[in-house]
Amino acid sequence: MAKIDLDSLSIEELAALRDAATEKLAQKVLARQGELEAELERLSQYGKLTKKALAVPVVAKPKKGGEAVRKGEDARDGVVEAA
Repeated sequence: MAKIDLDSLSIEELAALRDAATEKLAQKVLARQGELEAELERLSQYGKLTKKALAVPVVAKPKKGGEAVRKGEDARDGVVEAA
């Protein structure tokens, strides 16, 4: 693509360039939107995923001694046990 010297263009030429760029961008956006909608349609054959299915499961981290950390336990409990 040829480089354009924007400083040498008149206001009318710059406005026309802006309009042409806006139009081309709109065309590309519509084309990409169509591609994404087609892909979404293709993927929908696998069923709708729920928010719960998309959530990453929480993995319990082992404590010292091999015990699993419970979800509601906070860091202060560990400090009190160590003292």
